[in-house]
Amino acid sequence: MSDGDVPTKKSKAEGSPPAKKKKGMALYTKILIGMAVGVGLGLLFGPNSFLLPQSGVTLTPAAQIVLEKGGETVAPWSGGVRMARIVEEADDGQWLKVQWTLTAPDLLKARKGKPDSAPASLTADGNPAQVGAVLKGWVKNDPGAATRYAPIGQTIVDWTEWIGLLFLAMIKMVVVPLVFLSLVVGVASLGDFRKLGRLGGRTIGYFLGTTLMALTIGVLLANIFQPGRVLSAEDKARMLASYSSGAGDKITSAANAPSFVDQLISIVPTNPVNALASGDMLQVIFFALMLGIALTFLKNNRAQLVVDVFDRLNEAVVMLVHMAMYIAPFGVAALLFKVVGSTGLSVLFALGYYALVVLLGLGLHVAITYGLTIRFGARLPVIKFLGAIKEALLVAFSTSSSSATLPVTKECCEDNLNVSPGVTSFVLPLGATVNMDGTALYQGVAAIFIAQIYLPESGPGALTIMDQVTIVGSATLASVGAAGVPGAGMITLALVLTAVGIPVEGIALILGVDRILDMFRTATNVAGDSTATAFMARLEGEDLRIMSDEEDAANPDAGFEGRLAAGPHPVPTDHE
Repeated sequence: MSDGDVPTKKSKAEGSPPAKKKKGMALYTKILIGMAVGVGLGLLFGPNSFLLPQSGVTLTPAAQIVLEKGGETVAPWSGGVRMARIVEEADDGQWLKVQWTLTAPDLLKARKGKPDSAPASLTADGNPAQVGAVLKGWVKNDPGAATRYAPIGQTIVDWTEWIGLLFLAMIKMVVVPLVFLSLVVGVASLGDFRKLGRLGGRTIGYFLGTTLMALTIGVLLANIFQPGRVLSAEDKARMLASYSSGAGDKITSAANAPSFVDQLISIVPTNPVNALASGDMLQVIFFALMLGIALTFLKNNRAQLVVDVFDRLNEAVVMLVHMAMYIAPFGVAALLFKVVGSTGLSVLFALGYYALVVLLGLGLHVAITYGLTIRFGARLPVIKFLGAIKEALLVAFSTSSSSATLPVTKECCEDNLNVSPGVTSFVLPLGATVNMDGTALYQGVAAIFIAQIYLPESGPGALTIMDQVTIVGSATLASVGAAGVPGAGMITLALVLTAVGIPVEGIALILGVDRILDMFRTATNVAGDSTATAFMARLEGEDLRIMSDEEDAANPDAGFEGRLAAGPHPVPTDHE
């Protein structure tokens, strides 16, 4: 091994004493079952189920509740109403009579500057409106104003959503300490921080190259298949009305986004403790790198105690990941139940062609860009490589968060691919923060899709080749700053659209399927991070090796299933 090589980790499957074969179902199988259960129940019993009675209605900001059918007098207490129950439908089907319960926020909002009591005619029992009063009115039966849903399905979502949120919270709990501790230990163990500079340069260069490749694939597919030309005017109007409020929120967030220079300066934390507390990943990475480098300059092994303590703490944090993964199948089922049950098939059908173009692009990027890197860069079989990181891909798909998946991705790369902690501790946190190939490809397709709807095919105002080059460049920079959390890509998309003069309001057209596509592009991002980690490890001279399912099942010290099988034991203290 040369002086510039990062020490490799000995495979856990090699030289291990014979261990008792683990019993029970593999974790990834349990997660797959949880995903199937969540999707199936979401379609059958979700708020948009075709089996349950659609007796509820979700009102858009454009909806107006009037006192009489076809009237113009707007109910004064309806300003904050978003969900109501249908009690009557007009014979012609054009109006719905709805009722809702007045809440304290609704009352405060309506009484702002209007201290008078509500008209008694607005209540069901003739009493003046107050908190808890049941009010009634009429609303147009128009998808742009009111969307039906099943109240029973929404109730089930409300009852089960906490399971998924609990799983997400437990995983996110360990992200910051895992990144900080593992990165400090990994940098300090290098000895010479110049090795880190070499690894960092290669990693960032690779990330930029794959991002450009992803955008190129997305823009080419959008130009070939032209998904924006097949959306009907009726579907366009319905999508714009239904999601205009959400689009406004994304536009506001994009307008408040910092510039590239501000983002660059903000990488350096003025208060490292605050960076750790707020979970600012780039600042945490920078501080961990600098602290690890500083430890390498201490003399007489004075840094050894600190590194040992951080190393032991890192092992404890990893054990927390395994504890959280015990509830992963249930959390995954709850998350997908809400997503599938709340999205509805009608939205998917309306934007199905656009979604298929995005999925085709993601598939080609994984097969071509990552496939070639895995086969010829990391020198590993592609199918077996993807199988080795299957737990990370499933968690990424279910949570739509690269950051939340980071602990699982790190464990897969180290256990199943034999990548050293020194490489995973640097490449994976950086990748989860700045490597957003799936997001970049999605933004390329989405930008062209919206442009094809709003702009003419040719002549003045049409999208030019230079505009598309601008989309590629701006989306590359925007994807670097996209946080590894659900929905961040929509904010950066607003910046990309603004750069080429495409109406930003068009974001409302794709919000309906964004949550579904977010799961696929997050899985693509995680696959890209894992590919980069294996490639960088091979460049550093490490001996990669894929652990088979049989070896995993035979070794309780590897994988997620058997690490806690021995159970807890007392920790000895000095006086024992």
